[in-house]
Amino acid sequence: MKAIIDIQHKFFVDGDEADLRPMILKDVADKTGLDISTISRVSNIKYVQTKWGTFPLRFFFTDSYTTEDGEELSTRKIKIALKELIDQEDKKKPLSDDQLREALNKKGFPIARRTVAKYREQLGLSVARLRKG
Repeated sequence: MKAIIDIQHKFFVDGDEADLRPMILKDVADKTGLDISTISRVSNIKYVQTKWGTFPLRFFFTDSYTTEDGEELSTRKIKIALKELIDQEDKKKPLSDDQLREALNKKGFPIARRTVAKYREQLGLSVARLRKG
């Protein structure tokens, strides 16, 4: 748990899910000297209580997206920005995946249209024509 707190320190200070850094099992294994399989086994069945609620340890593991410049971004942070864009869109004229890509690029998330589509689907959000209403 100490290794997770060290890596995800900003979240434990402010509780903002967008502040979770990319972290994989290997990161915690390297920091603790334990085997990846041990980290996996333990993180599957444990929870941690924080000021912002109780979370499964798996919550703190997040994938990363590497930009062309080599910058690592948390996919969770990108998904939060994507959901916000869709929540705030004009429901009479919903944004296409390409328009969402452009908006995300302007916010500093340089991702491809097909990545937008993948993340939108993972969030359970429909294509633009089905969000029209």
